[in-house]
Amino acid sequence: MSGITELAQLLKSMSPHLHESEYAFCTVKGNVCDYTDLDPVCFFKESEGLTLILLADTARAANIPFSGTYKQITLTVHSSLEAVGLTAAVAEKLTQYAISANVVAAYYHDHIYVPTAKAEQAMSALGEFATLD
Repeated sequence: MSGITELAQLLKSMSPHLHESEYAFCTVKGNVCDYTDLDPVCFFKESEGLTLILLADTARAANIPFSGTYKQITLTVHSSLEAVGLTAAVAEKLTQYAISANVVAAYYHDHIYVPTAKAEQAMSALGEFATLD
């Protein structure tokens, strides 16, 4: 199953879902295998270190520093990895409301991490796409 590529269809049917948990972006030394017990939602190896997206409570319990917490919004439409413009459209919409967006594209869905304090506002902004003709 390859997913939807048509931008207008993606935007109209993306049905954003706000997760209850709070997440933290952390940077650590070492390899991901050193942190599997923390069950990271996502990781990425950069030259400066390993970035982990963890539940904020997990990061606190492990004494891993982070600044700020984020809420995860999943765009529940099955977007294709070949789709053009979805990330840009979402980022532009959130920019209109001064909301930062950290996007993770996975195989089936895109996941947007927004500051916890602006999560409800982000959901409202993204909901505007459903009314497009």
